[in-house]
Amino acid sequence: MSDRKIYADATAALEGILKDGMTLMSGGFGLCGIPETLIDAVKASGVKGLTVISNNAGVDGIGLGVLLESKQISTMISSYVGENKMFAEQYLNGDLEVVFTPQGTLSEQIRAGGAGIPAFFTKTGVGTLVAEGKEVRNFDGEDYVMERGLTADVALVHAYMADKEGNLVFRKTARNFNPMMATAGRITVAEVEHLVEPGEIDPDHIVVPGIYVQRIVHVPNPVKHIEQRTTRPRKQVA
Repeated sequence: MSDRKIYADATAALEGILKDGMTLMSGGFGLCGIPETLIDAVKASGVKGLTVISNNAGVDGIGLGVLLESKQISTMISSYVGENKMFAEQYLNGDLEVVFTPQGTLSEQIRAGGAGIPAFFTKTGVGTLVAEGKEVRNFDGEDYVMERGLTADVALVHAYMADKEGNLVFRKTARNFNPMMATAGRITVAEVEHLVEPGEIDPDHIVVPGIYVQRIVHVPNPVKHIEQRTTRPRKQVA
């Protein structure tokens, strides 16, 4: 089997596909399942004017937060912004455009884009600011707002395991937005924790077929940040 999809590091994996003003998708939910190594390589590349589609923008100094700090992002299409002070500051100062989107709608927009569906109708947002400027149509006595499918020039995703053909496996909640984004990028780059030979993954465990993945970088033992640490006191043993 060829190693044509395997790149030595994140910088090499992104070489030749990044440009100013492009649209990126970035997987993850909070800090769980984010393609952090690839995000850092985007920062190092210096590209700017990016439109980034992601559930949120990381936190200050981690994940997409580093691209906000360097002001490489001009527009965020997101669902949740509450944990990033810089995100809020840049928006309020007029330095960052935000397309604020209900989470389920965002998920379906990405899934639809990956499936080649240009638009769909949903009840979510009808009668609110979300529906302003969008077509509203009545079906069976109920109003629905039309939302467009989303695609990206490049999708950056994180997977638990991949083989060298790009078949991807995800682990628990780190799965989140990653599978649908992998299908919606014109070029999809996956950073993976475990890289194996073709045939070593049970076909029933594959979530994203390798046909959707163009480039792979092996990132063993990535740092897994905890966004909100909640604990309770240990019971004292007498």
